[in-house]
Amino acid sequence: MGQHPPGHRHPIFARVYGALAPLTEVGGGARARRELLLGLRGSVVELGCGSGLNFRHYPGAVSRVTALEPEPMLRRLAHRAARRARVRVEVLAGVAEHLPFPDGSQDAVVSALVLCSVDDLAGSLKEVRRVLRPGGEFRFLEHVRGPGVGGALEDLLDPLWSRIAGGCHLNRESDLEVARVGLRVEELRELGTTVLGIPLPGPRMLLGAARLPL
Repeated sequence: MGQHPPGHRHPIFARVYGALAPLTEVGGGARARRELLLGLRGSVVELGCGSGLNFRHYPGAVSRVTALEPEPMLRRLAHRAARRARVRVEVLAGVAEHLPFPDGSQDAVVSALVLCSVDDLAGSLKEVRRVLRPGGEFRFLEHVRGPGVGGALEDLLDPLWSRIAGGCHLNRESDLEVARVGLRVEELRELGTTVLGIPLPGPRMLLGAARLPL
């Protein structure tokens, strides 16, 4: 789910997202989320948690998750999911561009299908870098602009898509921006996009891990 100022509402998109997002769990989304969070420990911040689909996949070594979600309807769903999580999860209103944490205070930051719709991509990633402790990790599961004709089509469709999909942009190159802000990308793997196990055409889906150098 994308980032917007706290209190900003996208009720139609939020209702559709809340209803359809669980379907992606059946088609490989749950496996991707488990891989995204595998091995995390300590204090974790999750950006744009949506309805809280990640919460049940956090490993027991995580001591605390602070999950930010600006959309009120999705935040209510996330509160429900937090009560069922096996780790401690606190859900707050907030956006990636203004993280309410001290410098160097977090062991990890997690982003799952969020960077496509933040208002300020570079500013959000600079905030991620700011709150990570030296050696801390940024884990991300994001779709990015595809190559060739597919990328050109995404460019063409993006203005309309972003209006109807809560500010999501089809053609962002978020993986490149991660490196530009000073995070060292250690893993980057392309995943297929599926719903109910059916492969779908669309933007490239990447699973990545980056670290703030010591």
